[in-house]
Amino acid sequence: MGSRKIFGVCLVFACIIAACKHGSRRYQLRGQVLDKNLAKNEITVDHESIPGFMPAMTMPYKVKDPAVVQEVEPGDKIAAEVVVAEGGNDNWLENIRITAKSGRNTTKVPAPPKALAVGERVPNISLINQDGKTIHLDGFKGKALLLTFIYTRCPMPNFCPRLSSQFAKIHEDLAKTPGTYAKTHLLTVSFDPKYDTAPVLRRYGLAYLNNDASGFAQWDFASAAPADLRKLADAFGLVYFEQDNQIAHSMDIVLISPQEKIVKYWATEWTTAELEDALRTEATAKSTRQMARAGGMK
Repeated sequence: MGSRKIFGVCLVFACIIAACKHGSRRYQLRGQVLDKNLAKNEITVDHESIPGFMPAMTMPYKVKDPAVVQEVEPGDKIAAEVVVAEGGNDNWLENIRITAKSGRNTTKVPAPPKALAVGERVPNISLINQDGKTIHLDGFKGKALLLTFIYTRCPMPNFCPRLSSQFAKIHEDLAKTPGTYAKTHLLTVSFDPKYDTAPVLRRYGLAYLNNDASGFAQWDFASAAPADLRKLADAFGLVYFEQDNQIAHSMDIVLISPQEKIVKYWATEWTTAELEDALRTEATAKSTRQMARAGGMK
């Protein structure tokens, strides 16, 4: 099954942070397997509430034993232990037991919408940024744009905080090269417009900008009306849904050219350096081509 069907999860459950401050922790999980990814040793589980850890949720988990990923199938009901590493910066499943196989071949994960292909133009969606100002995607024309989606209440280090921390590093690096800085922009869009209002997004953004509001000139944090958010997410093949007053969602980073066209997608595997290099390359692509043409005319 496609890797872009994986659900990343952002949870309103701050006690997970406290639970991880003093060594690793183990929690009992019971649920149903919805998907598996052999290449990444991951299974996606729709699980019951895990006392002391998180509410009932659908999310992907790494599995330490690759043989287990081979054995389980979508539809299987399982019992397992969630292991959360010291500091909360990683988690995985161990001691997985299949408790029922009757659901095999009957459980389906909703297919994500068809994403725009590389080279296609992005829709001109209206957004509200951290300053309460209406912005549009075509307002970034002429700049290389790196866009991602988050949920400000997420305490899971491997999901939204990871994205925001990586964007913060990219922003910090770009600021050291003013020429490239002026040709690039970062955009973080919230999946949770009801909670992530402009003031909330401003506070969230400042936390990643070292409390320097001047950084908003190059990095916007924005929300959209539900219909516009759905249109934007569908354009990038993203899946998100509310569940028990939480939001489950797939993860995506999109590089958009100065001509407002899709350049590249990243789903679950990337590095900060890879994202930054791609953004810099796209920002300077036009001038590089012009120099090449000029050289050829001599």
